[in-house]
Amino acid sequence: MDCPTIFPDCVPSLPNIDATRLALPTLDQLAPLGEMTHPPRILLLYGSLRERSFSRFLTEEAARILVHFGAEVKVFDPAELPMAGSVPESHPKVCELRALSLWSEGQVWCSPERHGAITAVMKNQIDWIPLEQGALRPSQGRTLAVMQVCGGSQSFNVVNTLRLLGRWMRMVTIPNQSSVPKAYEEFDDAGRMRPSAYYERLVDVMEELFKFTLLIRGRADYLTDRYSERAGRQTMVPATVV
Repeated sequence: MDCPTIFPDCVPSLPNIDATRLALPTLDQLAPLGEMTHPPRILLLYGSLRERSFSRFLTEEAARILVHFGAEVKVFDPAELPMAGSVPESHPKVCELRALSLWSEGQVWCSPERHGAITAVMKNQIDWIPLEQGALRPSQGRTLAVMQVCGGSQSFNVVNTLRLLGRWMRMVTIPNQSSVPKAYEEFDDAGRMRPSAYYERLVDVMEELFKFTLLIRGRADYLTDRYSERAGRQTMVPATVV
């Protein structure tokens, strides 16, 4: 019988664990890193093809804020991205999207709400990003911020769905989020966001994403190294911080 956990000196019996591939977590692996050689890399996706797209406007405002913080940003244009599964994975737009996801250390997803859910344009981009691409994982360990624009009153259906998808893609979704109601009132004719509490929330979200990305990048391989996935390895490879 295992000893009660209230006795700190008792070592529990774990007969189902293979000790040769159980790496005990250590603070050493989480120690502050030396100076990184590049700015945080953030990929931004938006879910609309409209010429006057409020999700694109909000995404572009987010990109400006991230650049101000010192990030390197890239915004993917979803136009001409075929429906998932309709063309080979070698299609240029698919390759572009996947390469950007691999390049990124953090991401921003922004979608309009349509019929209480994310748009097909948004979902199509996520569907083209695989959990695994050979030995690489284009989304795992990346930080993620989620945002939405609403045509009417404020809603959180889209950001909730994006959080679910981010978890499924093994991403680290930050606590804060942005939902902009009546988006048509929040942007001027040039597509710039007007001063408001919603703009300040956007700044909050990007600031938080930037901080979380600084915290997690370089440690993602260690943080996502799993006991169950070491079973197929012939030799135990210690997780290292790159």
